[in-house]
Amino acid sequence: MTQAQLQLDEKLAAYRARGVSRVKLGLTDIDGVIRGKYVNLDKFQSLLAKGGGFCDCVFGWDVDDQLYDQGSYTGWHTGFPDAAFRLIISSERWLEEEGCPYFIGEFCTPESEGGDHPLCPRTRLRVLLERLAGHGLSLRGGFEYEFFVFAESAHSVRDKGYRNLQPLTPGNFGYSLLRTGVEADRFNGLMSYMANLGCDIEGLHCETGPGVWEAALSVAADLEAADRANLFKTFCKIFFQRQSCMATFMAKWSMDYPGQSGHFHASLVNDDCNMFHAADKPDGMSLLQRQAVAGLCRYLPELLVLLGPTINSYTRLVRGAWAPTAASWGHENRTTAFRVISGSSAQRIETRVGGADANPYLVAAAVVAAMLGGIEGELQPDEPIVGNAYDQQQGLPASRQFPGDLRTAAQRFGDSEFARDMFGSAFTEHFTMSRLWECREYERNLNSWQLERYFEII
Repeated sequence: MTQAQLQLDEKLAAYRARGVSRVKLGLTDIDGVIRGKYVNLDKFQSLLAKGGGFCDCVFGWDVDDQLYDQGSYTGWHTGFPDAAFRLIISSERWLEEEGCPYFIGEFCTPESEGGDHPLCPRTRLRVLLERLAGHGLSLRGGFEYEFFVFAESAHSVRDKGYRNLQPLTPGNFGYSLLRTGVEADRFNGLMSYMANLGCDIEGLHCETGPGVWEAALSVAADLEAADRANLFKTFCKIFFQRQSCMATFMAKWSMDYPGQSGHFHASLVNDDCNMFHAADKPDGMSLLQRQAVAGLCRYLPELLVLLGPTINSYTRLVRGAWAPTAASWGHENRTTAFRVISGSSAQRIETRVGGADANPYLVAAAVVAAMLGGIEGELQPDEPIVGNAYDQQQGLPASRQFPGDLRTAAQRFGDSEFARDMFGSAFTEHFTMSRLWECREYERNLNSWQLERYFEII
């Protein structure tokens, strides 16, 4: 008996001794929606030993389970076969309320075809991290999310047509001790709930706006950072819906309030040494960090659709709305797209572009890809912006300006040779197709479409 088989038998025996009869698993589609199921222990044992199959319709439909009309990967023409997947054993979490463990799954292909699934978001990030490792580097990253909480249910928001919703708390109370005190059970409850899932929140507070919260997730290495972020979004919704409340991660649910961001903090390390920090430089920036910043400025405009994947994303990316409109950078400057934060072990880049609606795997993948582009091309950044970036970034070249709508962003991504190099042609074409589908769906619907489509699921 191999060591792996022995460990499997021990795990199954421990589950049975604990009275566990089932396992829950989840796989993430290109929109960041976790699709999953329960399986009994016999099926779980088979999945670990042989791998499994999951209907590939999850790559052939949108967030509303409507089939794409121009997809080539899967569809009626293929008969929607199963796509192979493997369980990530190290991802095990315990779901206390459900009395069972949870595992993250990753789509794959037969080893004869390379093993890596061309469309799986987690796989696309992993492949880029492997490319980064070829430079002797690994990623340390952490996500921050803003989200609105409502005293509503999944039924009541639909009954109201997503209008006149009651926020959990009223008024503008950014960083309020009053609100966190009154809602202490929920604030502490969410932090404990996420800690039990291995998704530790290092900071949680009220943001400006009725019922809006902000959570900063603890820093993690490589894939774990995106795993935690993706689990956080889904299980945060579960936490509140169990209390007859709702959390939304739309980029902007109302034009009366600021948008909801999904900022990503990243540094590159080697053997736990932060390679972005240079003690002998006045600004603390190493050559590597300068190259990474230059890559972000050069390439992220081509990859913007990965950070702004919905129609609604572009209502947030407007001048003066605490969201960038061009690929600018600066030191400790929250008006720029890329904020360089100094500190020996904490030297990092905050990418402030993504909204809360973006798929965390693809956000991290876009940032890693752009940084790789700067490192491999040995690029150098322009001078950092000092002061209000909105007043200065209009002078940046057209290639540095962010697209202003989903269609333009999708087309720019589809035309990008850089995107094809980093993500593969199959993913680039499929993701572009899926975003253009979103545009057509929106164009044939009323404006309430955005709320009805994204409010709960994204």
